Amino acid sequence: MTHKRKLTNYTIFVALVAAIGGVLFGYTASVISGVLLFITGEFQLTVVEEEVIVSTLLIGALVGALIGGWLTDWLGRKKTLFLTLLLFFIGTLTLTDATGFETLLVGRLISGLAVGIVSMAAPLYIAEMSPASNRGALVSLNQLCITIGILIAYIVSYYFGETSDWRGMFGFAFIPMAIQCIGLFFIAETPSWLRTHHKLQAAEKVLKLIHGSMSASLKEVRQADDASNKKSWHALFAPSVKQPFLIGIGMAVFQAITGINTVIYYAPRIFELAGFEKTQMALFATILVGAINVVITVIALWLIDRVGRRPLLITGLIGMAFSLIVLGTTFLFKGDALGLAAVASMLVYVAFFAVSLGPVAWLIISEVYPLGIRGRAMGIATFANWTANYIVSLTFLTLIEQLTITGTFWLYAAICLLSLWFVMVLVPETKGKTFEEIQNFWKK
Repeated sequence: MTHKRKLTNYTIFVALVAAIGGVLFGYTASVISGVLLFITGEFQLTVVEEEVIVSTLLIGALVGALIGGWLTDWLGRKKTLFLTLLLFFIGTLTLTDATGFETLLVGRLISGLAVGIVSMAAPLYIAEMSPASNRGALVSLNQLCITIGILIAYIVSYYFGETSDWRGMFGFAFIPMAIQCIGLFFIAETPSWLRTHHKLQAAEKVLKLIHGSMSASLKEVRQADDASNKKSWHALFAPSVKQPFLIGIGMAVFQAITGINTVIYYAPRIFELAGFEKTQMALFATILVGAINVVITVIALWLIDRVGRRPLLITGLIGMAFSLIVLGTTFLFKGDALGLAAVASMLVYVAFFAVSLGPVAWLIISEVYPLGIRGRAMGIATFANWTANYIVSLTFLTLIEQLTITGTFWLYAAICLLSLWFVMVLVPETKGKTFEEIQNFWKK
């Protein structure tokens, strides 16, 4: 177990710069919820076409996640962040100039590539630039920025919704892009990546910036010298790696299939089904979802290195399952109170997600893998996350037609309980452990 280190200004700065990728992730993925309300009529979209527009970003994201691990190991974590920024720019430019269904698909696909890569590159970068005692909070800063991006998307959609300016909704993303572009010129490559590429002096210099003194040494990034740290793909199947590999994939998949993305992508539509007849009222109710997501994630940042990963996951999954059961039940009744009950139960669901699976899943994924294969292993886990995300978003409206909205939310509640079993049986506590200590645990 490591002793508590005081965070340097440089460590905080680089974490914030990388976490802007989370803002772009959250904004790009969720702004479509507001845009759909206006492009559906303008382009005469069918339900299937709506689902395709939403899910096309996820196709790009799962491809981006698959190649992102290789890119971070080859180019480096920092250069990969630059690449995602370029893809975000091209994708957003295409969307703001879209003239029809096909152009929207192209823009969403390119944006999805960026989202998929940054979804694993940003937490990976932050994890490798963080002292073990503060790693939970700093990596979860990326999740906080994702929730901030989602909230900004909802607010921007509400603002531009008054004039039906869906192009402005897409175009707002250029602002965080510009901020991150400037910041990336002032951050370094991670010491872990530098070490694996035999740049030991450069790694020492970065460690000095992170820890504030030369007392930091390469021991901070040293991993156990065994087959699991080799760069071969075969290392993924080494005995000491198999279990963390599967745990990482399991956490990634369960985060997606417990229903959160249906709330993020389709929140205005859900509120319309709950009785909010006016578009602006549905968008305003959606802002409440985004706000509670941000507030509770801030609380999670404070708790995650104090309470630990497992207690937050267990508590959160129990709360998510209960609130989804209540949310589904509200749609069995009719009346003025239906909308308010649906909003309340959805807010509770989002709150439990924000304190558990939201930040902790990405943190676990960034912690459990050995150094030599960390980028690729995270890429595979993130690919699994986006594949599950794609399936959920593509089938949500269809599930409502087949199972009713009540049955759909009850299905997600059952999946939450399955996730709870997975966590209680398989996921270890990693609070306060160095990467080396975590790997030694797997070998034992």
